[in-house]
Amino acid sequence: MKLKLWQVDAFAERPFAGNPAAVVPLNGWLSDAKMQAIANENNLAETAFFVARGGGSYDLRWFTPETEVPLCGHATLASAWVVLNELSPSLEIVRFQTQSGELTVQREGKSGRLQMSLPAGRVESFAAPAGFAKDLSESLGVSAPEELHLSSAGIGGMPGILGIWPESEVRAMRLSGGLVYVLERAGAAGLIASAKGNGAPFDFVSRFFAPGKGVPEDPVTGSAHATLTPFWARRLGKRVLRAYQASPRGGDLLCTDEGARIVLAGPCALYLKGEIEI
Repeated sequence: MKLKLWQVDAFAERPFAGNPAAVVPLNGWLSDAKMQAIANENNLAETAFFVARGGGSYDLRWFTPETEVPLCGHATLASAWVVLNELSPSLEIVRFQTQSGELTVQREGKSGRLQMSLPAGRVESFAAPAGFAKDLSESLGVSAPEELHLSSAGIGGMPGILGIWPESEVRAMRLSGGLVYVLERAGAAGLIASAKGNGAPFDFVSRFFAPGKGVPEDPVTGSAHATLTPFWARRLGKRVLRAYQASPRGGDLLCTDEGARIVLAGPCALYLKGEIEI
């Protein structure tokens, strides 16, 4: 069986930046095992699969190399780019039916950016295990975090940790093999490291790590920004924020807090399109 595949760099003006996602349109669902095998073979943070419902609506699922996840922002944006530019260019808005409810992506005028609406994430208090902050700092090669919270932006259905550091520390982080064990001890699947921006143009910066789920560092994480946007919007007293994910590839996002929903805007760049044989 041959399937079409696109690889799209989300939140990027050009290839080799932003966050790459593989997008595989289907006429009907493959087995979970087959989709997982394709995602593992692609070896990207996420591979998205969707099936058309008609009328600009699609069922959408996402897989890391290790597991299916309930929400992925950048692969949703990449999927919408494929629909709006390759499959149904007459559409202005795409509606995806997912485990996280309906997600919409629409064109943003003539800017070339796409606007994606996601459910707002939650941040809760976190009772850290003894020595957790010290172990976390050592696994990243930086000082201990100023704050620790529990975040709904985990991966694979598990919660994540949100840690707050100075911006210089977030940018200086270097992942070591110990992080996976530190997170496992806290029952968390991922870490969002974030900081208030030191000045224009960015209101806040972040990085995202989920080494136990096949994503050592995610280049640009839409679901994390669905949590970070309301968090920083409350602290900074702003509804519209500009964010930067300070991974080696980097990503620039415009984030709008609309209460129960968060709108993330960014461009996409096509890297490749072809066929896979399964």
